[in-house]
Parts: sequence; structure tokens; C-alpha cells
Amino acid sequence: MSNPTLDHLLSRRSVSANALSEPGPSEAELTQILTAAARVPDHKKLVPWRFMLFQGKAREAFGKVLAEVCRAEETDPGAFRLENEAKRFLRAPLVVAVVSRITKTAGAPEWEQILSAGAACQNLIVAASALGFGAQWITEWCAYSDGVRQALKLADNERVAGFVYIGTPKEKPDERERPALADIVTSWRP
Repeated sequence: MSNPTLDHLLSRRSVSANALSEPGPSEAELTQILTAAARVPDHKKLVPWRFMLFQGKAREAFGKVLAEVCRAEETDPGAFRLENEAKRFLRAPLVVAVVSRITKTAGAPEWEQILSAGAACQNLIVAASALGFGAQWITEWCAYSDGVRQALKLADNERVAGFVYIGTPKEKPDERERPALADIVTSWRP
């Protein structure tokens, strides 16, 4: 028996940020994608994540920030690297920074809150691909950079869980090998 949700989950494939192009999601589609991303397990209803959107000219403006931070943090990054950093967020029409936010709360360990942010990233890419877009969840150096953290104005309890690139795939991605269930599934026995 076919199930559209399960069929989608069994065929979903990330599309490299370099293989994305215009158009990106409309405002209505973006609302759907973000709404789906926010419907993840969230113990104690802490909302341990938030979304920061980079669209239009904001992508180019933030690319300049990335190049400046790279120049400040790297030893002699070179002109080619700086040019690539300036264009990093131009690879897709939409980049969503998923910011993980930890709230010290009894009964909701930090690990659960981090996993919830990861689930939000996963729902972003699943929702985007369900609407026919390509998406890729990546971190790269900028997710771990102190200079980028400052540029994003992250609080001390926040960090980047990932940047999710969303756009129209230039071509259908090839399927990749997946682990065999026999290699990753065991049954606990006393």
C-alpha cells in the first residue's frame, strides 16, 4: 500500500547548494516550510531553536560579512577563498540559519534541546523537498566561527545548528548508497 508521506521520506535526497537556482519558495510556500520546521518534538515547550532568513540582497550583504570574518580569522586566506566566501550565500535563493537555543530547565536536558534543533533542520529540508524544492543542510566553517556568531548577534546560549539552502534543483541528484539495515539495526536481548 502506497503512502505519500512515507514515499517521500524514502526517496528524499539532499541537493548540493551548488546545484540550486531560482526560483526559491514563495512567501506562502516559505510559511508552510517554516511551520513544518517548527512542528518538532520540543520537551517542555521551550522552542529551543529559531530561524534567520537570508533572501534577496541580504545574501550578498552577508557574504561580505563572511569574507571579512574569514579574512580576520584565517591566516592568509587568499583572494580566491575570500571571493568564494563573499558568494557563499548566493548559491541558493534562500538560506535559513537554524539557531539552536539552550534554556537551562529541569527535566529538559541540553541534549534534548539540541536534538530538537536538529529535528527542525530535518523538517525544513523534508518540507522544502515535499514542495518540489531542493535543499541541503550544512554547517561549514561559518557555523562554528566566533566572528560569524557575533555578526549574527547570537546570545551566549545560542549556536548555529546549520544553514539550510533551499532553491530549485538544476538537475535531479543521483541516488547515493544508504546503509544496509542489517548493519545498523540490532535487537536488545537480556
